[in-house]
Amino acid sequence: MRAAAALALACLMLQGATPGGVAFYSGEELRAEGRKLGASSKHQGYSGKDLERYGNHYTMLAHRESNGSAEMHLHDSDLFVVVEGEATIITGGTIRNAKVEKPGEIRGASITGGERRKVVAGDVIHIAPNTPHQMLIEPGKALTYFVMKVTSD
Repeated sequence: MRAAAALALACLMLQGATPGGVAFYSGEELRAEGRKLGASSKHQGYSGKDLERYGNHYTMLAHRESNGSAEMHLHDSDLFVVVEGEATIITGGTIRNAKVEKPGEIRGASITGGERRKVVAGDVIHIAPNTPHQMLIEPGKALTYFVMKVTSD
């Protein structure tokens, strides 16, 4: 039931919404799209697809088969809803070898310290601005997750 509730939250923000309207993807649609992204991520370990753009936020679907870089957004919050698979997310701590990737976004190789949590389908993660975070994927595993990125400025 946890997965259904998380997907219901995600579904309210997806597919073809018009101002004042409703956007909807079923869980199966998200999983199917994640499988397509997985097929295109084999060489780089990551693939993502923008879904919708709104005033101060946008949504996307991401598929990961290898570790992500450590990152921190100065003005954006992230909301992740795990659709399928599993990973470990590190939040907090300090980004090693941090550098500005683009205005408002810092990236690095890894995180020192921080809190590690295993995430699985149905889990929801909210990451506030200025919070280092990194997804770690075990060899042979994969993760598909819905992302909502909200700009606070």
